[in-house]
Amino acid sequence: MDTVHSAPTLDNIFLAAERLRGIINHTPIFYNAHLSEQYQANIYLKREDLQTVRSYKIRGAYNKMASMSAEALAGGIVCASAGNHAQGVAYACWKMQVKGAIFMPTTTPAQKIKQVRLFGKEWIEIHLVGDTYDDAYYASKEYQTITKAVFVHPFDDLQVIEGQGTVGLEIFKDADFKIDYLLMAIGGGGLASGISTVFKQLSPRTKLIGVEPEGSPTMYQAIKDGHVVTLEHIDKFVDGAAVRRAGEITFEICSKSLDKVILVPEGKVCSSILQLYNEEAIVAEPAGALTVAALDLIKDEIKGKNVVALISGGNNDITRTEEIKERSLLYEGLKHYFIIRFPQRSGAFREFLNVLGPNDDIARFEYVKKTNREQGPALVGIELKNREDFAPLIERMDENRVVYEYLNDQPDLFQFMV
Repeated sequence: MDTVHSAPTLDNIFLAAERLRGIINHTPIFYNAHLSEQYQANIYLKREDLQTVRSYKIRGAYNKMASMSAEALAGGIVCASAGNHAQGVAYACWKMQVKGAIFMPTTTPAQKIKQVRLFGKEWIEIHLVGDTYDDAYYASKEYQTITKAVFVHPFDDLQVIEGQGTVGLEIFKDADFKIDYLLMAIGGGGLASGISTVFKQLSPRTKLIGVEPEGSPTMYQAIKDGHVVTLEHIDKFVDGAAVRRAGEITFEICSKSLDKVILVPEGKVCSSILQLYNEEAIVAEPAGALTVAALDLIKDEIKGKNVVALISGGNNDITRTEEIKERSLLYEGLKHYFIIRFPQRSGAFREFLNVLGPNDDIARFEYVKKTNREQGPALVGIELKNREDFAPLIERMDENRVVYEYLNDQPDLFQFMV
């Protein structure tokens, strides 16, 4: 790693932009009418989901490798990644004809693993290790010790940070308006560090907002505690931003440069993924939708302002769609799970159906009739049309003496049953 407390420079970010010329796409900024109307502000989306590898990560990976000597590259490179950094490194390996070993967690979506192979072709080998990025990271460091390959860090590296900073250069260059707010997703902090290096010098009045998933508040906690921390447990759903420990260099930069870090519930991220797809035909991965999800949490302060939200990636696995819909419905208060103990007699279920409202729908029903029991428990999932329909449903269930246990607010039991 580079000397601790050394920092990226604007000059080196301009140099990175030169290295990346012809390698990456200069991605556009689009004004978004729907979001602007929704938040009574001017909302612009920086579309890094349209990047060469469908995320900004190619910038840092390629800049790091392009700044290395031919002798260093001849020994090969190694990296660890939850997906997008791996794709960037793989593409750079193919483009520069450098051998690479890529370590990824076993939980990485299949779509991202396939893309890494497509981008890297015969120049890379993939190792799936552990359940989190951190597990893959430690395995990759062991590999580096044995092989002496050069490690390309996904975020805590000056050349990687400076490569990501080129996103900031493009935003500043392309915006023909004063940027009041700039929102960036944070995993380890490389993107936020690079962009904030640019904006602190070229547009110091722009408020820089970092956004993390609520289940992985790595940078938020580090800034709160005043030092880098390792989170014991994280929610890995927002895989592109699920990191247990922020970088040392990135923490130094983010703690000084960011105006604040916002935590967004994973369910709200899912709602934003669906909104972007249904209204804008934008395929955003969970980490890519973080900034759009965060707009609702600062809606009062951004009214009338010019806001740029960075869509950091579009590598979403279609097989996750049902889980995304489920998490969104739960967050929006439109899906509720119960264990209901039905009397073991004919007509009991028909009576329960009369309790449901006209727009209530049974989305899940699991029941096994048991012998010699007066009651048989069933797992019942009910989908509502409006959040406000929940209280009347509970009232009707109580009035009709339905014996039930509500699962949504019991996380341990909910995860086990649902």
